Amino acid sequence: MLQHPPAEPGMREEEIDTPALVLDLDAFEHNLDTMAALLAPTGTKLRAHAKTHKSAVVALAQMRRGAVGQCVQKVAEAEALAWGGVPDILVSNEVIAPRKLARLAALSSIAKVAVCVDDAAGIAAVEQAAEAAGIRMTTLVEIDIGGGRCGVEPGPPAVALAERIAASPHLIFGGLQAYHGSAQHRRTPEERHAAIAFAAEGTRRTVEQCRQRGLECAIVGGAGTGTFALEAASGVWTEIQAGSYAFMDADYGRNQDPPPFRHALFVLAQVMSAPRPGIAVVDAGHKAVAVDSGLPLVHGFPGTLYTGASDEHGTLKGEGLPRLGEKVRLIPGHCDPTVDRYDWYVGVRKGRVECLWPIAARGGMA
Repeated sequence: MLQHPPAEPGMREEEIDTPALVLDLDAFEHNLDTMAALLAPTGTKLRAHAKTHKSAVVALAQMRRGAVGQCVQKVAEAEALAWGGVPDILVSNEVIAPRKLARLAALSSIAKVAVCVDDAAGIAAVEQAAEAAGIRMTTLVEIDIGGGRCGVEPGPPAVALAERIAASPHLIFGGLQAYHGSAQHRRTPEERHAAIAFAAEGTRRTVEQCRQRGLECAIVGGAGTGTFALEAASGVWTEIQAGSYAFMDADYGRNQDPPPFRHALFVLAQVMSAPRPGIAVVDAGHKAVAVDSGLPLVHGFPGTLYTGASDEHGTLKGEGLPRLGEKVRLIPGHCDPTVDRYDWYVGVRKGRVECLWPIAARGGMA
């Protein structure tokens, strides 16, 4: 059920009902502008990952700054973006269910859509859906470049799938999906550099072997907020799929030499209890903020830590705690699943609510 908005434009931030997902618009716009400026001299394009923000409003703001489109992980996310006016969407994931593929094919009437595969059975499933819809579906081969998740082995196995796609009258070979997810959160620059150097070697080799068979990789997509500068500088990747940069969560903030992005996304909570000295309890627990990548940070209260969560409670400890009834911004450890808990972004600038944006793809698991 769509929840009632927790605020109205013109309200002061301290009047927002809690818990609420607050977007600091100045920091958010800084992050979008910064990514555009960093990628411009490299010639690498941004296809921002909408699994982070799940919002056509955010997607279109990124595209106004030069992004070529969006990528998503689920067909439901693709639908929400396409219905919201986003014209170019890649499902950077495998889709095997016939009903989901039929839904994806149906979107081709209002947007350019593409999907990834990593085996022959997946190609056959996409081909069948495209034929039934009377379209040609752009299809990328996903290669495993070190993440150990989806993806076929680089080199000849990937080239064989590319040739199978190119030979189909119902498909268009779109290139390669080459994303190294686990490299994003390796803490030192040396670790991240080594991981992407390995990934670049396999990706470059596969691109060249495709070219030798007469197949051009129009898209070589991958990278994330933790490593995008390395992929952009490699000369191998053509599209960067960073998503979290727009918001910057606490986990990305723990990387050494972080890129110049600001924390823009917060869970606004209120102190609902202060039963003993040194403890304050806020109304934001597991149901309000994701803790899979660590507990949230407490913004603006030095010496105060968020030390534990239960379903509806978060415990703060330390010195200089917020008072009973006071509102406090929490920086999520992981922005993507935190966003998925909310129906609205509350856009705030200089202490006032400026806008409310629906999170249209919230809960889009199908």
